[in-house]
Amino acid sequence: MILIIAGALSPTILKAQSTAGGLSDTTKIREYIDAKTKKPAYPRAVGYVSFIIPFVTVSNTTTYNFSKGASSIGFPVGVNVLYSDKFGFSYEFTPTIKAGSGTSKVSNILFDPGTMFRFQHGFTFISRLAFETSGRYGFTPVFNQVYARTKDVNYFVALSTPVRFGNSADASIGLNLQIGFTFN
Repeated sequence: MILIIAGALSPTILKAQSTAGGLSDTTKIREYIDAKTKKPAYPRAVGYVSFIIPFVTVSNTTTYNFSKGASSIGFPVGVNVLYSDKFGFSYEFTPTIKAGSGTSKVSNILFDPGTMFRFQHGFTFISRLAFETSGRYGFTPVFNQVYARTKDVNYFVALSTPVRFGNSADASIGLNLQIGFTFN
């Protein structure tokens, strides 16, 4: 008799942790934690837009942007293909607008692909090659830091040091500041 009563009560005891949806509290907590710590699927592509301000260029002479009535600004757009939390590849196009002497024009278009080495806390080092329509070529190391994250975009700031050769001009090195955002 005791076994029959215990057997009749056991299904209700087993359902004590269940809710109307049929999931236990433990299962709900595990799903919540998994959703918060879920890693993004790789590979994945993210686009970005930004602007870049060249501060100084040094070759045989030193040229400062915003001097002698002329200045230039670039507008990099690109796609980052992320292969993991630590590595990716970036494709970037940068049209540069030069203004001075009462006129402005697109003075150059730069294509600079490169490998991305991603570190903790939003820091990334990008080693780029550089090919300019002006006939110059070279490489550009970029030090990039994400400073704000939202659901839709990540905001970043970067310092780059473009090194250029070719087109019958002296070799040069510069310092640029880039500010922009990536689309998540």
